[in-house]
Amino acid sequence: MSRASEGPGDRTKPRRGKPIARLYLFDEVTGTMREISALNGTVRIHGQIDGVDHPIAPTLVFANSLGTTLALWRKVLPLLPDGLRIIRYDLRGHGQSDVPDAPYTMGQLISDAAAICDAANVTDAMFVGLSVGGMIGQGLAVKRPDLIRALVLSNTAAKIGNPKLWDDRVAAVQAHGMAALADTIMPRWFGRDFVNTPEMMPWRDMVSAVNPQGYAGVCAAIAGTDFYTPTSGLRIPTLGIAGGQDGATPADLVRETVDLVPGSQFKVMPRCGHLPCAEDPIGYAEILSEFMANTGHLTGLAN
Repeated sequence: MSRASEGPGDRTKPRRGKPIARLYLFDEVTGTMREISALNGTVRIHGQIDGVDHPIAPTLVFANSLGTTLALWRKVLPLLPDGLRIIRYDLRGHGQSDVPDAPYTMGQLISDAAAICDAANVTDAMFVGLSVGGMIGQGLAVKRPDLIRALVLSNTAAKIGNPKLWDDRVAAVQAHGMAALADTIMPRWFGRDFVNTPEMMPWRDMVSAVNPQGYAGVCAAIAGTDFYTPTSGLRIPTLGIAGGQDGATPADLVRETVDLVPGSQFKVMPRCGHLPCAEDPIGYAEILSEFMANTGHLTGLAN
C-alpha cells in the first residue's frame, strides 16, 4: 500500500520520503499546452496536450468522469514526473466538445477517445480513466490495444449501477436542471473532510454548468454497459484506485473489476470519495508515479 493510501495528509506540499521524480511547476505545464481536436463522424472532441509535445515521449491519456471537464486533472499535472506527454480531453457533451443529441453509446465514447489518441499520434500510452473514463479505458484497451500499454482504473467498474438508476438520473436532470442535481451529487463524490468546504464549490459549479443534453447522453452510455467479460480478457499492467468514502463506486466494486485482470494492483485512498485526484492530488500523483515507475513507463526520464 502506498503512502497515499494512508489519507490526504498535507495537501499544500509533497510528502517527505523517497522522491518520485523531478516535479513540474504548474506554470511549466501550462506553458507547453497545445489544444487539439478530433472528429468522430461529425462530432468534434476537444483535447489538450501538456508537457513534452512529442510522440516519442512517455504518454499519459486522462479520461474524466461524467459531469466534469478535462480540468478534473489540473491539480495532479504539476505533481507528475517531468518529461511526460499528457493528453486530456472533454467527453462528448461536456466542456468544449460538441454536444450531439442524446442518447450516446459506450461505443461512441470509446471511438471519441480513439479519435483523440489518433489525432495526437498516440501509441503505447498509459490510460488513466476515472468513473465513466475508466469504462472508456476498459473498452479502448480491448478495441485498440495498440494505443494502451498500461491501464489505471480509478473509481470505476465494469458495470456501474443499473438502467433504472440512470433513467431516474436523466429524468431528474430534465425535471430540475443540473444545478439541483449537483447538490445531490456532491455528498456521493466527496469524503467527509472535503464535502461542504469552500474547496468543494468549484466542483459543484462545474457540474451545474454541464449541458443537460450531454449529461443525459453519457448517462445512457453508462446504463447500457457491462464490461465484465471483455475486461476479464485484458492482459496488460492494470492498477485500480478507489476512494474509501466513495458513494458512487465503492472500493469493493472497483476491486471486483480490477481483480478481473490477472496480476493487477489495487490502492485505496481511505479518506477520499469519488474524485480522489481533486481531494488529494499529492497522494494520487504518488500512486500514478509509482505505477509508472514499476511498469517501466518512466524509462529514460531524468530523476
